[in-house]
Amino acid sequence: MPQQNPKYYLTTPIYYTNGLPHIGHVYTTIVCDTIRRFKRMRGYDVVMTTGTDEHGVNVERAAQKAGIPESEFVARMAETWKALWDELGIASDEFVRTTDISHVRTVQWLFRLCRDNGYVYKGHYTGQYCIYDNAYVDVKPGENCPDCGRPTETVTEENYFFKLSAFQEPLLDFYKKNPNFIQPETRRREIINFVEGGLKDLSITRTTVRWGIPVPGEEPHVFYVWFDALTSYLSAVGGPEYERRGYWPADVHVVGKDIIRFHTVYWPAFLMAAMLPLPKQVWAHGWFLMDQAKMSKSKGNVVRAKPIVDVLGMDPLRYFLLRDTVFGQDGNFSYDSLVTRYNAELANGLGNLASRTVALIEQSFAGKIPKPARFEQQDDALAKLVQTAIGEILEGYENFSFSRVLEQLWAVIASADKYLTTEKPWALTDSEPDQKRKAAILYTTAELLRVVTALAHPVLPQSTDKIWALLGQQGSAASQHLDGLRWGQLAPSTQLRKSQTLFPRIDKAEALERIEAMANEAEKAPSPAAAPTPTAPGISAAGAAAAPAATEKIGIEDFAKVEMRVGQVKTAERIVGADKLLKLTVDIGTEVRQICAGIAQFYEPESLVGRKVVVVVNLAPRKLRGVESNGMIVAASVGPEGRPVLAGFAEDVEVGARLK
Repeated sequence: MPQQNPKYYLTTPIYYTNGLPHIGHVYTTIVCDTIRRFKRMRGYDVVMTTGTDEHGVNVERAAQKAGIPESEFVARMAETWKALWDELGIASDEFVRTTDISHVRTVQWLFRLCRDNGYVYKGHYTGQYCIYDNAYVDVKPGENCPDCGRPTETVTEENYFFKLSAFQEPLLDFYKKNPNFIQPETRRREIINFVEGGLKDLSITRTTVRWGIPVPGEEPHVFYVWFDALTSYLSAVGGPEYERRGYWPADVHVVGKDIIRFHTVYWPAFLMAAMLPLPKQVWAHGWFLMDQAKMSKSKGNVVRAKPIVDVLGMDPLRYFLLRDTVFGQDGNFSYDSLVTRYNAELANGLGNLASRTVALIEQSFAGKIPKPARFEQQDDALAKLVQTAIGEILEGYENFSFSRVLEQLWAVIASADKYLTTEKPWALTDSEPDQKRKAAILYTTAELLRVVTALAHPVLPQSTDKIWALLGQQGSAASQHLDGLRWGQLAPSTQLRKSQTLFPRIDKAEALERIEAMANEAEKAPSPAAAPTPTAPGISAAGAAAAPAATEKIGIEDFAKVEMRVGQVKTAERIVGADKLLKLTVDIGTEVRQICAGIAQFYEPESLVGRKVVVVVNLAPRKLRGVESNGMIVAASVGPEGRPVLAGFAEDVEVGARLK
């Protein structure tokens, strides 16, 4: 029986849908994506979860302000978050929406376990509630929240309470036995001090909020958003059937330091009460500061990722965020520093080394990796330096020391530049001794570049794939198993590709002006909740129904742009590793299309074969979980959970007929 790869499960926070993603959200997700790529290159079977937290009073009020139902509001916001991650090239394996039916069932199951074990009781609460942090706070009426400084509201209602007070000693004992559970150490000390100060029982339901997961048989009780949102980490990998999938407990939750208490006090206590395994680690990173102040929309200093990516590309943003900030500490975001690092370390560093190495081999060896006859002492010294760096860099990745990893990688690149400057292969003649020396120099440089490319891939996936191809290597850089990475694996006579500029130098003033202009335009744009949902439910990666169109009027010419035809499903099957997606082949009259539809939770594949459906046929193709979807199945959004119901026909309609 073949040996299975070890499993590894990590999560971002489940992001709240009352606003758009900013650079802090992007940073957390990039960190997780980097860990995910690194672990896969070490042979792990990795699942990374992200998603949207869609319940609570903030969402209820935001939807009312937008004049649309809550289900429609959150569907549009979730689609916006997913679209951004797709556009930024950040792939997750599970995208959880807390309105998903599977998540709802998991929350209700966890509640029953806690109640059956004697840790839940009914009572009344009067106190101050911070709607911004979704937390009850210990302040007097009229006082602001001690965490965020914004106004609190007085709440009086019947609740179900969780006996958090019963877990003070069990939690302290758990922290003692698992000293790495909370990282970094400053956050660990903070949480221990908080728990030692005493824990009060926690309200886990609300009756004054309508928009939430109902407590079965106890309406109008709905679940407190943190009991709801935290459970998404478990619902993403099977919920009540987590043991079957084998990914729980999570290896690491990556969160911002402002929500560390919820993840290291409430969440483990809920799991202890339900007698379920606890996550292995929670890592809390710092905030991104702008001019030494925390980013805040009210302060007007929020940084969005898209303008940066449009001007510089995704990899430079990933590099800057991970290189400029020590993971776990606060970082100061600066557009000026971003462009400076781009030019100095990407354009003049890695990009220059790649282009000049390939160009020199093209000029002297017809674009093929030379076969060295012998190596000199300086060649061996560089090889030894690189081999030592491999182990140190792998250890750095394991410890989430991303800044240190990139510092070491760029030290290796600097060593290569110094080596080339000293050896001067371009100054050697065509004589046989000089050609042999040149072969050794350029083989050494190309091999160093191959190793650096593999090690940098988790941080710079797009750029390193280009360098990997330049070096004539098969597949992508991700195909290099890092545990087997050694010096000397570059095969002589490998045909290189033509050199290209990977990171063209840019004028700083011009780049900053373009980024600022795009950022200003983005802030003026209307909220996604005020515009029609960009995609229909059939292609939602999360399997949730998209919202119906807004009441804004459109012209007939706009409607005419959408080409819809009658299709007939020929085959339907589940996509491995994507619980919510089905892969369909659909006859649309002129051809058979492959379409991914997010309806696996509501339709069995065999029930769809032969069924006639409505297909939008003039959408640009897109990939979902690595599978190309060339079209969209139309469905209605039904109920508060947005359950998709496929559009169909009462009369017999010819396949390929156009809808008007």
